[in-house]
Amino acid sequence: MTKIGVMGCGVVSEYGHLPPLRDSKRFDLHALMDPDAARVADYAKRFGVKHAYTESEAFFSSGIEAAAICSPAPVHLENVRGCAAHGLPVLCEKPLAMDAGEAQQIIDTMRAAELPLYVGFCYRFAGCAQTIRRLVRDGAIGQVLSLRLVYNWDCHGKYEQGPDGEWRIYQRRADRMLEGGPMVDCGVHQVDLAQWWLDSPVVRHHGHGAWVDAYEAPDHMWLHLDHACGAHTCVEISYSYGHTTKEKYNEFVYELIGTDGMIRYERGTNLFELRTHQGTERLKHTGEKDFAGMYDAFADALLHGKPGDLCTGEEAQRVTDIARTATEQVIRERATKPTPVR
Repeated sequence: MTKIGVMGCGVVSEYGHLPPLRDSKRFDLHALMDPDAARVADYAKRFGVKHAYTESEAFFSSGIEAAAICSPAPVHLENVRGCAAHGLPVLCEKPLAMDAGEAQQIIDTMRAAELPLYVGFCYRFAGCAQTIRRLVRDGAIGQVLSLRLVYNWDCHGKYEQGPDGEWRIYQRRADRMLEGGPMVDCGVHQVDLAQWWLDSPVVRHHGHGAWVDAYEAPDHMWLHLDHACGAHTCVEISYSYGHTTKEKYNEFVYELIGTDGMIRYERGTNLFELRTHQGTERLKHTGEKDFAGMYDAFADALLHGKPGDLCTGEEAQRVTDIARTATEQVIRERATKPTPVR
């Protein structure tokens, strides 16, 4: 078993990374690192991790053989440099960095150390995503020419109730808006899936945005992507979809239209089907994320030296560049439009 350490004890490590690593037969969850002493001690106790550190040097010297970086994006570069200096392969959460320059430094650092760098695009490993990739490759719906990928939700809502009973701005959602908004934060998964399913890069893109909240980045956004193969993808994503309502609602859809049929996946209705001239086939419905599958792929990559279905640092940088430049484009265009009357 490979001894692995996790840097960062936040929400994503709690629900996504630590449970499959704790239960893995291929990894030994050996160490945790977080600057918050109380938090790292709590996580170590809850997930049965023997070694917990607040200082990175002690973490790197704990005997680990690989690292998962789940810390906030602004410290990814610093953490990757430490991993490279200690000869550790890395699986890093997205976004890889806060801007393209930092992302390139991360990639260059790992390349210079001759170490693998992968990014946590866990949507690739969900059963539904794997099935879609197989169907597209097998030509089940002919040539795929249109994709509509929708992820509309409230990002846990605009407000949260504090210990004193008072309502306040929910900081996690606010932070994600300040780090680039929904397209940079979550929409990158849809951009990545479109390219991965089609095996075709995006050659042109253009964004459109809507502002329900008072952030620089749009909280509801559409991104149009033209692929080299001639297909077109529209990604729609929102962090304001019922964000102030008592009863929450979300919309998550994959829709692929080809010359000989279509594939449709809906989270909320448990619909997953293949429709062709031969009829309709009901497919096995799954969730859209699979961290355990991602870590199995990481173990395979460490063993065989090939990425398999893992997203490489270079792929992640290209996807994030698309999402970030499109978001910056709609922010610039907004400045030239009349301010809406509220």
